[in-house]
Amino acid sequence: MKRICVYCGSRPVTQPSYSEAAQTLARVLVKRNIEVVYGGASVGTMGVLANTVLAEGGRVIGIIPQSIVDREVVHRGLTDLRVVASMYERK
Repeated sequence: MKRICVYCGSRPVTQPSYSEAAQTLARVLVKRNIEVVYGGASVGTMGVLANTVLAEGGRVIGIIPQSIVDREVVHRGLTDLRVVASMYERK
């Protein structure tokens, strides 16, 4: 397996266990040389996941609608950022 798509939230993390789970998943994927594809946000568990993968030396592809980019929650430090027209196209 080269890549895995991870669905997670962009709301502020209220449960520390969610952040811990995202970090654990990120480390396992990097160790297995699996790239992460996710929603492209810099906040919430999305941000935790992406930041951890990048910090561990992994690759992250973000897929994000232009409307969310316009709200400035996009992660600008990703390996690959793909801006799409709509949520439908994102999925």
